[in-house]
Amino acid sequence: MANPRRITIFDTTLRDGEQSPGIALSPDEKVEIACALERLGVDVIEAGFPVSSPGDFEGVRAVGAAVSRPTVASLARTQTDDLDAAVEALADARGRTRLHIFLATSPIHMERKLGLEPPEVVERARLAVAYVAGRVDEVEFSCEDATRSDPAFVAHVCRTAIEAGATTINLPDTVGYCLPEEHARFLRDVRALCPELELVVLSVHCHNDLGLAVANTIAGVSAGATQVECTINGIGERAGNAALEEVVMALRVREDALGCETGVDIGEIGRISQLVSQLTGYAVQRNKAIVGANAFAHEAGIHQDGMLKDASTYQIMDPRELGLAMTLPLGKHSGRHAFRQACEEAGLYLPPGELNAAFRRFKELADTRKAVTLSDVFEEVAA
Repeated sequence: MANPRRITIFDTTLRDGEQSPGIALSPDEKVEIACALERLGVDVIEAGFPVSSPGDFEGVRAVGAAVSRPTVASLARTQTDDLDAAVEALADARGRTRLHIFLATSPIHMERKLGLEPPEVVERARLAVAYVAGRVDEVEFSCEDATRSDPAFVAHVCRTAIEAGATTINLPDTVGYCLPEEHARFLRDVRALCPELELVVLSVHCHNDLGLAVANTIAGVSAGATQVECTINGIGERAGNAALEEVVMALRVREDALGCETGVDIGEIGRISQLVSQLTGYAVQRNKAIVGANAFAHEAGIHQDGMLKDASTYQIMDPRELGLAMTLPLGKHSGRHAFRQACEEAGLYLPPGELNAAFRRFKELADTRKAVTLSDVFEEVAA
């Protein structure tokens, strides 16, 4: 296989993730997460939306001063006040800086939200990018609600932004509307209509309103995107963003099919997932892929038997590489092999007759309780 294509990981936990209802991170908390993201190996950290509040301004400033390897990005609309605040918040950054400008391009957004005609949107994009080009290291321009926009118009806006100095173009699925093949087709159409995109980084930013954020992100990579925008644990507006850990592991596990790699240290995934959950107050659902409590838990007897013989029978990833653990919880579906293993791990080496009696008692209890421990089984036997 040819050398894998390197995908840039743009993490927006501190900006789009913080826009989840009920999350308000202090500058110190943003720094703690940013330092963890630096250890994780992400390429870009979007630290906040400086004009939105004094706290967010200070958060962006603090993150920029705390990390050095990742590029630190600051979000802005096309108004000069937004742009000036975003530039100022990055003034003391230790590493590379990026201004991330967004402007809607879909008919419904242009008409109902912005009250602008298409030529006015094109001109605003041009002016905003030109206004900050040279004041930061990189400029990213996003066509908000791109996937509900006319591809020809999006191509025109992209060309204009690139000519004005944009170094990254982001085409977001802002409301999570696309189906994966539809998303890939949209990106291919825009690339064909705007050859200038080959000269810059092409990014995707997918929301999870239909539960397709990760699938759409992977489809975007297959269609030529070289940057993906995501969040830890998939937090974000409404149903959230593409989960970084899911995207990264999909690219890693299926490198054979996708031919891509990232610079993420997967050994840090478990720790940062727990940190973000702790600081945001957003619990991770038990059955969430990669970092959920059940992601590497096997209760069914058939699965447990396979796992005890060869973990690759039912696991496509090694949880230890992610800083996580594999478990074989005892429950009503567990089999004799897993029960014996649990007994031996607890130092209980039972002869066949006693093991069979204990296993029968375990099954009786498991049919009536949500959780059964070995103590429950052997207390009942003793009684």
